[in-house]
Amino acid sequence: MYATAKEFYDNRKANSMKIRDNAPQAAKGFAQMDQLLMAEGAISAKVKELIALGIAIADHCVPCLRAHVSGCMEEGATREEIIEAAQVAVVMGGGPALIHLPMVIEALDELESRTG
Repeated sequence: MYATAKEFYDNRKANSMKIRDNAPQAAKGFAQMDQLLMAEGAISAKVKELIALGIAIADHCVPCLRAHVSGCMEEGATREEIIEAAQVAVVMGGGPALIHLPMVIEALDELESRTG
């Protein structure tokens, strides 16, 4: 869909609006589930985002990877924690997961450049 992290983040809001406008039930249902399950609980929201990032990498979902790098940062995860979580995903996903690590770094670089 988007070749670079910059393109993804630049278009993220517009894509969310397209989903909301064209598939409102799916958008609402998913948003409710996401808010409920990704909130603080027995596991912190930061750890939940790190887990989601690992799953995104192991499942080879680049848009998910980029979304959860952002989520990890929003929940206060450090660059080192994000990269370590990505490396754990490689244990579970092997070589196909390993080739996604540069995308994690690209997403981090893009988001860090936006925050200064």
